[in-house]
Amino acid sequence: MTGIKTTGEKKLMLFSGRAHPELAKEVAAELGVGLVPTKAQDFANGEIYVRFQESVRGADCFLMQSHTAPINKWIMEQLIMIDALKRASARSISVIIPFYGYARQDKKHRGREPISARLMADLLGTAGAHRIIAMDLHADQVQGYFDGPVDHLFALPVLTDYIGSRVDREKLTVVSPDAGRVRVADRWADRLGAPLAIVHKRRDPDVANQVTVHEVVGNVRDRVCVLVDDMIDTGGTICAAADALFSNGASDVIVAATHGVLSGPAADRLKNSRVSEFIFTNSLPTPSEVHLDKITVLSMAPTIARAVREVFEDGSVTSLFEGDA
Repeated sequence: MTGIKTTGEKKLMLFSGRAHPELAKEVAAELGVGLVPTKAQDFANGEIYVRFQESVRGADCFLMQSHTAPINKWIMEQLIMIDALKRASARSISVIIPFYGYARQDKKHRGREPISARLMADLLGTAGAHRIIAMDLHADQVQGYFDGPVDHLFALPVLTDYIGSRVDREKLTVVSPDAGRVRVADRWADRLGAPLAIVHKRRDPDVANQVTVHEVVGNVRDRVCVLVDDMIDTGGTICAAADALFSNGASDVIVAATHGVLSGPAADRLKNSRVSEFIFTNSLPTPSEVHLDKITVLSMAPTIARAVREVFEDGSVTSLFEGDA
């Protein structure tokens, strides 16, 4: 299968870095193309070398790289690949970033802090990217940091369709794990036709420096609760929220998130949690130590492929999600 798809005089080429090639292969299969053969290697001192083994002159190039661990290495590899495409006379360079690194650092909370999400956008633009295709950014304003088109994809339809097909919607309650994610949870509740609850965190007035007393706002007793978030990193917040739901009488708790970062103690926390199922997308590869029976991974390859096709054919990416976001 060739790495090239042509429409009239236009030529689509799909590339992948080494961070998450499995997802790139799925997207390629959905598009009916192959990944462009690429030589990528690390030198002894850690420097990265990349060379594409086909001409990219005049092509519309789509470069996939998800920012998984070791995150800084894969970001650097992506920047080098963009530079190589620019210097090889690619017609356009669209970077597909299923998980956008540093998106949580989207504003200054205190003095002398960076806005690293903006720096990431600047680096991509300076390297030569013309467009960013990202999925479920941690903060919507990150779209405005890049001086060019940003297509924001959503996992909501895929995740809600899965849950809606497996759980009695009459017994379902959608739960936000904190006040900051209520807007996202509200979209879930609308799509599933379910009531909304919130886990509110506050300081314990009786214990100095103790951050969390979890209060549940909303009725969850005897309900199947779906805790929703954009990402699960170490798992501490989401597992504590699940415990609060069980303490308030929830019959079952399911966790759904787009990005399964699953760093550090996440494996043990998920394993020991009373949550019956953790549902993620394949925006990131699942760490080998976190392969548990109660983890379900749903593929976003069809959604990404449709977005690529719309961009290549000058269609509308927004049309894929009208009514969902």
